Amino acid sequence: MRSLLDIILTPDFAFSAIRVTTPLLFAALGALISDRAGAANIGLEGIMLMAALAGVVFSAYTQSALIGLLGAILIGLLTASMLAYFTLKLKTDVILGGIALNFFANGGTIFVLYYLTGDKGTSASLASMVLPNIHIPVIRNIPILGEIVSGHNVLTYIAILSAIGVWYVLEKTALGLRIRSVGENENAAKSVGVNVMKIRYIALALSGVFAGMGGAFLSMGYVSWFSRGMSAGRGWIALAAEAMGRGTVLGTTLSSVLFGVADALSNTLQLLNIPAELIRILPYVATVVGLLAYAIRETNKRKAKG
Repeated sequence: MRSLLDIILTPDFAFSAIRVTTPLLFAALGALISDRAGAANIGLEGIMLMAALAGVVFSAYTQSALIGLLGAILIGLLTASMLAYFTLKLKTDVILGGIALNFFANGGTIFVLYYLTGDKGTSASLASMVLPNIHIPVIRNIPILGEIVSGHNVLTYIAILSAIGVWYVLEKTALGLRIRSVGENENAAKSVGVNVMKIRYIALALSGVFAGMGGAFLSMGYVSWFSRGMSAGRGWIALAAEAMGRGTVLGTTLSSVLFGVADALSNTLQLLNIPAELIRILPYVATVVGLLAYAIRETNKRKAKG
């Protein structure tokens, strides 16, 4: 126990926790926006995976990390818009549509990677670019604090700013009011002239943008390549984080940090003599608990509406 505390209570562990929280926070913010509009995005896992591949491909062919990031965001936007079309326009079941998208991404990314490069597992032959780390002036020189908050990938700081931005949009703008009203009572929203389908299209598209940035971080910040299934359940964990956050930006952010700490802890425990099987299940046990909370909340919401 003493050895575990010696490892956890260090700036390196805190730095690692923030780092692994980044893609979860992006995806959870996307889940929050779509859920507040009453259009849950179950396809976050697949969107992140396709965006991760897009970031590698676009950056490799253009030798520009910025274009790689924009490519990942574009793919996230287009994929979420496609899901919105099927679920909102064609009335496909939102759960089945999201699951289908996840399965499609899992196989489709491998096919595209093999078609472009001949690689089957990882993008080893692509000279992809990496987004830069940012060292914050003044703060970087402060003992402990500088070691924790400075030196992260640029997308980590964008994720933090995004959480603030999402709160502002949802709580302080007309678009946010429409998103919340559509999610809480679509009939009341219709009665005052709100285009419910348009708002849900926008919410799902925005969720795709955030998931796209989360995917870009995986392949252009967390590591510098794409590998098969590298989203590794983070889309599902993001849904759990949003559910545990009870539909609020602050709650969703704190829940994402909690899951990030669990993930960082599983990585840290590998340094100790603890069975690998136990270590690997820690983030997923936390996810099951979060998804259980999500299911309970959704059941209660249906009962309240009924």
